[in-house]
Amino acid sequence: MFYYAFIIPLICIFDDMEQYSFLRSGLLLAFTILYLVKPAHAQVSTEQLRKHIFTLASDKMKGRGTGSKEVNKAAKYIEDKFQEYALQPKGENGYRQSFVAKVTRVAVKDSIRQSDNIIGLIDNGAPHTIVIGAHYDHLGQGYQGSSLDSLGVGQIHNGADDNASGVAGLLELARHYSSNNLTEKFNLLFIAFGAEELGLLGSKYFTEHPTVLVENIHWMLNMDMIGRYNPKNGLAIIGHGTSSKFPAIFEGLTSDIKFFVSKDGNGGSDQTSFYKKDIPVLFFHTGGHEDYHRPGDDPEKIDYESLRAIIELEIKVIDRSMEQPKMDFIWTN
Repeated sequence: MFYYAFIIPLICIFDDMEQYSFLRSGLLLAFTILYLVKPAHAQVSTEQLRKHIFTLASDKMKGRGTGSKEVNKAAKYIEDKFQEYALQPKGENGYRQSFVAKVTRVAVKDSIRQSDNIIGLIDNGAPHTIVIGAHYDHLGQGYQGSSLDSLGVGQIHNGADDNASGVAGLLELARHYSSNNLTEKFNLLFIAFGAEELGLLGSKYFTEHPTVLVENIHWMLNMDMIGRYNPKNGLAIIGHGTSSKFPAIFEGLTSDIKFFVSKDGNGGSDQTSFYKKDIPVLFFHTGGHEDYHRPGDDPEKIDYESLRAIIELEIKVIDRSMEQPKMDFIWTN
C-alpha cells in the first residue's frame, strides 16, 4: 500500500483532474505489476546454506555414518526440503531408493547396512534430463573406516565440508530451479546419494538401477567438498573434457571466485559412476584441507560467501548447458 504516499501528493501539481486521473491510473498499474510479478529466480541464500550445513553437520547428527539413525534423519531432512520445493518423487518408494551397503575397509560386526538415495525431479516435459548430485553420508564416529585421525576414532566427524556443503548446494539449486517461474528446456533430477564414503555405493546403485533413462541424461553435475574455498588454489571443476560441448559452455564465463577446469571424468566422488556409464560429468571441488576426514570438519569453518558464489557459477553452467543439444560423451583416459 506504500504507493498511495507517493501518488496523493501529486494532486497539488495538476489543476486538470483529467491529467491527474490519467497519471494515477498509470502509476497504479505499474505498481500492481511490480507487486504481482515474481523475480526470475530465487537468489542463492547464504542464510539457507548456513541453515542446511549447521543442521546436517551438527553434533546431534553424529557424523551421519551409513546405516545410523542420524543419517536417516539427514535423509528425512532432504526429503522434506524436496517436498517443500514441490519436486516430484523419483525414487522407488517415494523419494527413496533403498539399497544395501557393505563396510569393507574395516572389520565391524554390522558390516551390512541399509542406505538410501533421495531423488526428486523437476519435470519440464523435456526429452532429456540434467542430473545434479551430492552425497549426504559421512564417517560417523570413525569406526567405519576412512578417518585420517587415528586418535580421533570415537569422536564425531561432522563432515561440514564433506559433504554437508555439497548437499546445501544441491538444496539451493533445487530451490532456485523450482521457483524461477520458467519451464526449462531440460528436466532436472536432484539426487542425494547415500554410502558414498563406503565406495560410491549410492551413485553406483543408481546408475545400475536408474529411475530415468540413462540414455536421456544430458550430463551430470556433482558437488563434493565445496565449502572450504582457498583463493590461492581456486575451485576445481573436473570433467571438462567429457563432452565436446563444455568448452563452449565455459567460454567467457566469469565468477567472483577463481576457478580452473581439468579434463578427466574419473575422481574420488559420485560423478565417476556416471562417467563410467558414458555420461558427461562435471565435479565441483574446493580441495583438501587439514580437517578432511577428521573430527575438525565443522560448520563454522565453512566459507559461506564463497559457497554462494560457487552455486551461482553452477547456475550459469547449467543454464548455458540448456542451450546445447544433447551432449556427446568423450572418454578422457
